[in-house]
Amino acid sequence: MVAAARNMPIGKQFGASRRTSFEVTRSVWTALLLRESLTRLFSSRGAWFWLLAEPSFHIAYMMVIFTVVRIRHIGGIATAAWIMIGVLSFMAFRRTASQSMQAVNSNHALFTYRQVKPIDAVLTRALLEGVLVVVVTLTVMAAAVFFGVDAVPDDPITVMAVFLGMWLLGIGFATTMSIVVELAPEFGKLVNFVMTPLYFISGVIFPIASVPPPYREWVMLNPLAHGVEGARKAFAAHYHGAPETDIPYIYGFALVLIVLGLALHRVFAHKLVTR
Repeated sequence: MVAAARNMPIGKQFGASRRTSFEVTRSVWTALLLRESLTRLFSSRGAWFWLLAEPSFHIAYMMVIFTVVRIRHIGGIATAAWIMIGVLSFMAFRRTASQSMQAVNSNHALFTYRQVKPIDAVLTRALLEGVLVVVVTLTVMAAAVFFGVDAVPDDPITVMAVFLGMWLLGIGFATTMSIVVELAPEFGKLVNFVMTPLYFISGVIFPIASVPPPYREWVMLNPLAHGVEGARKAFAAHYHGAPETDIPYIYGFALVLIVLGLALHRVFAHKLVTR
């Protein structure tokens, strides 16, 4: 009996049960979410305030610009609502993409624990950003209603579907680019440079429907333009948006990026851990 006990695995000798892969992943994600939440919200004084200040500032200064040129309605809906939904829908992509693609570089020290994988850091940060986007969006919309803006969507289910698609696009972009910027850091500067043109060509500050047909098809190759226009159409049923808007296109593009990103993480996982 003594010999049998010696040959028994240590975990069984002390009555410990081996955890499943799902339980390990759940524990890792819970710990990473707690760490990311504390860092994101309390790493600096007023960090939580800037989460709300950024979209509010964009909406406010664009409203001032459109008010100066005396534009009261765009595509059949009030300018304030048009601007608000455009900024918030694009933010669902940009915040998720920008923050999550840096997750691997920010959590290198944790990869010494074999249970923690680089993809865990990316996905948990994306999940946190998704929650923050929901909180910020609901807060801004509630504030808009308080100040007299018609911020209640006609089709809330479709609005949520569009925001989910934009968030998934951010995850796909982040999972792919988190590998690229680790292997070639120079691309990080390029990504930051590209975000500003994307802001413009996604129709956040101009109506895509006003672009002439030969060029509008080119603009609509950008899935973010479908998200911004789709959110506005769902927000106001009478909105005269780009006729090419296709919400499933957002999900198809996001799926391709996510699969590509996961494949890259699987191929380069060991290299990321040993860097």
